[in-house]
Amino acid sequence: MIPRSHPRYESLMMRKKIEDGVKKGIVHITGLIAHGRGEAFDYLIGEKTQPFADLAARAAARVLKNAKHAVISVNGNTAALVADGIVKLAEKCNADIEVNLFHRSEERIRKIISLLEENGAKNVLGMEGNARIEGLEHDRAICSREGIYSADVVFVPLEDGDRCEALKKMGKKVITVDLNPLSRTARKADITIVDNVTRAIPNIIKYCDEEWNEEWDNLRMLDEALNFICSRLKEIYSSGAL
Repeated sequence: MIPRSHPRYESLMMRKKIEDGVKKGIVHITGLIAHGRGEAFDYLIGEKTQPFADLAARAAARVLKNAKHAVISVNGNTAALVADGIVKLAEKCNADIEVNLFHRSEERIRKIISLLEENGAKNVLGMEGNARIEGLEHDRAICSREGIYSADVVFVPLEDGDRCEALKKMGKKVITVDLNPLSRTARKADITIVDNVTRAIPNIIKYCDEEWNEEWDNLRMLDEALNFICSRLKEIYSSGAL
């Protein structure tokens, strides 16, 4: 049992969720590596939502609300960390949910769908696999014709870069959550939220009730994230903490 007084409580609880996800067959073993990499970047942004991420969440909420057919793509890590948030967001912006995996297996898809259903989801897509994302090889190209394939907006938290790029080439607007502002996913998406997914999704839900019409410049916002990380490292270094 991890005491709430532990200074790393939130981070350790996320690790526990990912660990449990692996044991239950929801998270692929390589998801541990992906989570650790993201955690390192979360340290660099101070483990809290920064202004650039808050603005990105507002922009994401607007695009999801105004979509003709929005789909939230869910992988094992996202399901393990924020299954309840995914369901609430789908309800809030009238989006479909589709399980789409890099390491695809019917067993793992069923388990993730069951987890989402336990949190109130209905009609979760993913098992049918009756279409392919153009320009991709391997099983990660498999998707639902009724979901990702026909969507105009796809929200793909914790995504791999080439699938993000392929979705863009299909004419879709892509929203992602990525703690690494230098990743190909972050640079290729229309809206990148540089934040932990456990904070980003509740923020999007919150902003679904607000009107926001500012122009969005994704690369400029990514530069702000990088500048923040660099200035924070300089501050820590100058203080003698490194």
